[in-house]
Amino acid sequence: MPEGDTIFRAARTLHRALAGKVVTRFDTAYAPLARVHDDTPITGRTIDAVEARGKHLVMRFSGDLALRTHMRMHGSWHIYRPGERWQRPPREMRVLVATADFIAVGFNVPDAEFESASDVGRRDAIARLGPDLLAPDFDAAEAIRRLRERAGMAIAEALLDQRALAGIGNVFKSEVLFEGGVHPETPVDAVPEERLAGLVDIARRQLAANVGDATPRFGRRTTGHMAISEGLWVYGRGGRPCRRCGTPIAFARQGLGARPTYWCPRCQTV
Repeated sequence: MPEGDTIFRAARTLHRALAGKVVTRFDTAYAPLARVHDDTPITGRTIDAVEARGKHLVMRFSGDLALRTHMRMHGSWHIYRPGERWQRPPREMRVLVATADFIAVGFNVPDAEFESASDVGRRDAIARLGPDLLAPDFDAAEAIRRLRERAGMAIAEALLDQRALAGIGNVFKSEVLFEGGVHPETPVDAVPEERLAGLVDIARRQLAANVGDATPRFGRRTTGHMAISEGLWVYGRGGRPCRRCGTPIAFARQGLGARPTYWCPRCQTV
């Protein structure tokens, strides 16, 4: 599933290419979106902005209209020049927004809806999100408070709950807990206040490190102590030696979604 940093970079790329441009073509595989286009055409509107809200991507159009999409597990947005060959088959196209200069294509996007631009974040799925880790006005105290409300939940599961804080996915969950030295199965109410605040700070720093213009297309920087070329500390490294102490990295599936979790049994204490 694309995480907060991936959605942020996608929104920034789309914004740079599309903002201020007039829509010359709109197409979709979804009947509800097509009906909106039939009633109040998107073609001819100006794209005002494209922004990330947690793991949601919002494309704002003139006339108080917005398109909200969520990638879930397999969705992605691509951008092409007119006539350029797509990297994915046309049958996977779900939403297409074209201007004179670029074509934005949402492939396998399972969650897409139009809403009033003024309602974004008020009465939709975004309204239920916790503080966005990549937002300029991120409220760390509120994020900590929301995590504390999940007292009996394993910290790994709590960090994935977008209603507590928005932006962390499976990769960052494991990486944040490794850097913070916290075992993923530790209940939230067993994590000391300073340690919990530290996890929130680490999460914000790790995501921010991956949205800079210098960030490579592939790979992630998870801490300031590891070069990008060295990869991740624990995620995807089950059974391999910990980069810090040499202990084999442990692996388990957690929670209702059986999401994969990686940790170092020596570096991360219960």
